[in-house]
Amino acid sequence: MDKQKLIQLCLFNDDTIETYPFKEERYSKTVVMRHKKSKKWFALIFYLEDKLYINLKCNPADAAILKDEYPFITPAWHMNKKHWIKVDVEKATKDLLDALIRTSFDLT
Repeated sequence: MDKQKLIQLCLFNDDTIETYPFKEERYSKTVVMRHKKSKKWFALIFYLEDKLYINLKCNPADAAILKDEYPFITPAWHMNKKHWIKVDVEKATKDLLDALIRTSFDLT
């Protein structure tokens, strides 16, 4: 899945918005998906070493299970590692990404 398709997957609800808050060049492609009303983040879409990832909020117990079950799900990059996970977008199925995105939206 490419970045644009991932963004579209995150825009599943009328209360979602795509933002680009980072002005520094190395983070300029980073996307923060937010709730329109509260402005809270529910997803961070970014490149790390030319690979596309998404950070998502997750219940800590579920995060532990997901990290054990899927080697491409790891502790989040630059976020609270207890409550956020990092997903290698190239290795995850669309259905799994969709479920994780919706869960993150609901948790935030």
